Amino acid sequence: MSILTLQNVSKEYVTDNQHIRALSDVSLTVQGGEFVALVGRSGCGKSTLLNLAGAMDTPTSGTVTIDGQVTTKLDEQSQTFLRRDKVGFIFQSFQLLHTLTVIENVELPLLLAGKSDARKTAMEKLQWVELEGLEERQIHQLSGGQMQRVAVARALIHSPKLLLADEPTGNLDTATGTMILELLRRLTMEQKTATIMATHSLEAAGVCSTLVRLRDGRIEEVVRH
Repeated sequence: MSILTLQNVSKEYVTDNQHIRALSDVSLTVQGGEFVALVGRSGCGKSTLLNLAGAMDTPTSGTVTIDGQVTTKLDEQSQTFLRRDKVGFIFQSFQLLHTLTVIENVELPLLLAGKSDARKTAMEKLQWVELEGLEERQIHQLSGGQMQRVAVARALIHSPKLLLADEPTGNLDTATGTMILELLRRLTMEQKTATIMATHSLEAAGVCSTLVRLRDGRIEEVVRH
């Protein structure tokens, strides 16, 4: 089943009265259980594509559809709910709150959504990423790999249909990065999530089922294994 569809998507930004085209006529469909790597040089459009795919930005032209909902047809509040309910985000810099414990970071999205079972669900996600026993740790007490696993657990807290990862291994050593990639690969397969990862590393891209190569804002090649 198609979770994400980009149809003839372009994105332009205006800087100093100049129009900069970040994406040009991009079309891509991602199914549940598909692990996609976005690769290409810096400035090729990877981050822009992720932002559009996650309804963090709107295209200048074309349509983005997430689990049957066209993002450009939604008002700002509806887009917020769509991101909250359907999309998980993982960042290179982890984006964890250091004033909160591990479990408080993970349960926060559900608490903000008013869910009553936030603590129980957070415990389940921490067990899935093999961090049980570290629930009450402060973030500064964790290794980089543990921080990224907390970030993965937080991204999974609402069982998203779409998971977006921006250079998730960029701040990690090789062994720890490999562990995170295996975790993402496993959750994509087991939970049938549509996962899209932007990466500069062809080695990281090698664990994915689909490789999308971007160049100057256009899709140059799509390879499905």
